[in-house]
Amino acid sequence: MKSKKILFLTLHTFSLTGGIEKVSRAFAKVLCDLKKESAIQDYKVNSLYDTQADLRYVQNNSFKGFAGKKMVFGLCTLSMGINADVIVLSHINLLLFAWLIKKIKPQKKIVLFAHGIEVWKELSPWKTIFIEKNVEIWAVSNFTAGRVAEVHQIKADQIKVLNNCLDPFFNSPSHFNKPVSLLERYGLDLDTKILFTLGRLSNQEQYKGYDQVLLAMKNFPDAHYILAGKADEQEKKRIKNLINEYGLQNQVTLTGFIPDSEIIAHYLLADTFVMPSKGEGFGISFIEAAACGCRVIAGNKDGSVDALLNGNLGDLINPDDPEALGNAISKNISKERTESLHLQKKCLTSFDFVGYKRKVLELLNTVCLHSQ
Repeated sequence: MKSKKILFLTLHTFSLTGGIEKVSRAFAKVLCDLKKESAIQDYKVNSLYDTQADLRYVQNNSFKGFAGKKMVFGLCTLSMGINADVIVLSHINLLLFAWLIKKIKPQKKIVLFAHGIEVWKELSPWKTIFIEKNVEIWAVSNFTAGRVAEVHQIKADQIKVLNNCLDPFFNSPSHFNKPVSLLERYGLDLDTKILFTLGRLSNQEQYKGYDQVLLAMKNFPDAHYILAGKADEQEKKRIKNLINEYGLQNQVTLTGFIPDSEIIAHYLLADTFVMPSKGEGFGISFIEAAACGCRVIAGNKDGSVDALLNGNLGDLINPDDPEALGNAISKNISKERTESLHLQKKCLTSFDFVGYKRKVLELLNTVCLHSQ
């Protein structure tokens, strides 16, 4: 590996804050560290839509943002790819560039991150054929690995599982007190039991389970639900209609987008992070919540199972069972917050950045070994 050059292709790395972007930032930081440690010879990060980098994660001379200029991105990527040993794709939509590189240099090794819904659906026949013959897949969860193998008939030995990690600069709290500033902002008492969900609220992706939480809130009149995340206008209207229909106007707060600087404070505010999803590829929010000592409720039908360590880091429930969700909420909000430190330690042991970097190096070594 010490003589190997890695080219990492992304759509967004620093200009958006979703799960795929968080994975891209963590992986870029791994490459940066591996170069500094002389574990690889060099790396480059090409981002199609970014304009500039956060230099905590990458060295300035190793990153290039193309501000959406696809032709320039393609030409530059082709040139760099020919000189790289391994090309890593952050998203299936970048597969065309790997195909072009392979046409010119067939010996190049291609790795594709598989996150969730973007690879669970049917793909163009050329993509499926190309992946089957030329690509190693790094799936973020066992569930995603299984779906990729099933839907696309990819051989099991082509798929490796690389669970996501906490951001290398995620500052896990040293205390677990509820932030007074947020209690005041939302008009809540210290004794109020607070449920929290954080995620993109999209009319096109109604799988995160907050509808079920809203319905369950009717049975917990003394609790408060904070539903956070950027919402499109259609989804915001639909959610508000549900709140009015269920009579939850005083029990639910829609915060909209929460900046990174306030996310940890919101996890500390919550008694339970709840997202009974049916379509998470992994769910970085689950491990962020646990790293802040917050109890977690998740669905048992998607990649959330990996994030919750098969139930060792929180409660896994059938997301289609309202009674199971109600029981899990009742159990969690009735507990005192005495296990926060234990929960945090368990999470950090399994999902810290150092362990992630070690796993990435092992996988890169295997890729390069197979290329020899």
